[in-house]
Amino acid sequence: MGSFDIRSASYDEISQFMKDIGEKSFRSQQIFSWINTKWVNSYDEMTNLPTDLRQKLSEIAEISGVECVQIQKSSDGTRKYLLQMHKNGIMDGDGVFVETVLMSYRHGYSVCLSTQAGCRMGCGFCASGTHGLARNLTAGEILAQVIWAGKDQNKAVSNIVLMGMGEPLDNLEAVLRFLKLVNHPKGKNIGMRHITLSTAGLLENIDKLGTYQLQLSLAISLHALDDETRDKLMPINRKNGVRALLETCKRYQEKTGRRVSYEYALIAGVNDSRHHARHLVKVMHDVGGHVNLIPLNPVSSKEFRGSDPETVQKFANVLKSQGVNVTLRQKKGDDIDAACGQLRQKHR
Repeated sequence: MGSFDIRSASYDEISQFMKDIGEKSFRSQQIFSWINTKWVNSYDEMTNLPTDLRQKLSEIAEISGVECVQIQKSSDGTRKYLLQMHKNGIMDGDGVFVETVLMSYRHGYSVCLSTQAGCRMGCGFCASGTHGLARNLTAGEILAQVIWAGKDQNKAVSNIVLMGMGEPLDNLEAVLRFLKLVNHPKGKNIGMRHITLSTAGLLENIDKLGTYQLQLSLAISLHALDDETRDKLMPINRKNGVRALLETCKRYQEKTGRRVSYEYALIAGVNDSRHHARHLVKVMHDVGGHVNLIPLNPVSSKEFRGSDPETVQKFANVLKSQGVNVTLRQKKGDDIDAACGQLRQKHR
């Protein structure tokens, strides 16, 4: 088996690959369509390719993807998939699993994708980093999650959130490659404005992402405005601090013309007082951002607990009364541990 990962390859790379092995150029479009829009685990399923070409490809180019080993269904219709990595339909020998979530809204179906197996950010309220980072996912493995979710429900996925397991900007090269693939008109053709990328705040890579001027939505996992509190919640903050993070976000907005969203999980007794709300108002007036308030979802192995509904509403009211653009995140799938911060690398 060759090392060419065809599901992670761009259209141009597949075209060049087919040319290099002496095949006709129109085969590139057929193959690209199969691996970017349909659920296939092997070349044998590509029925419009000649048998000899299927055999040749199976020997020199792998199809990376995922195999679903468990589906959990929430009372609100959310579905969570436990997926194991595979190549050409064969389970990955490293035993890597990820979780992916499909959510139904009035505007269509959204899929929450994992970009890493595990996570090395170590945030104090999130299950994903409980066992550290196993490895990065390839662009093809990220893409395969989108294709599987759509295939499972026979529904077109219209929105993507890179908010599952892992830190997307810690796997930036593969994420950028995935974005190009999922946005391609011959592939899933999902527009950048229908994609949200959430980051804990890797400043250098936020700057790097900004240079591409993508029209996706950038969401900053903020959760605290003083370094002492954010250091405890999110160890990545110790590297640069909140002030540097906010300055980086302002640069990103200037480069891309896209407003940044700030995710703020309300944690009982930690960041949910009227004082915290007023501080957030002041900061948002300075950076011109949008706030997504998220009542913290419980994680059994973590000490933090979410604020009660009354506190959440009072906090939101302070922001709204001062003209801050705020949304209260709708909970989805928390009864199956599929909500924000609850995904983890489980085994079958």
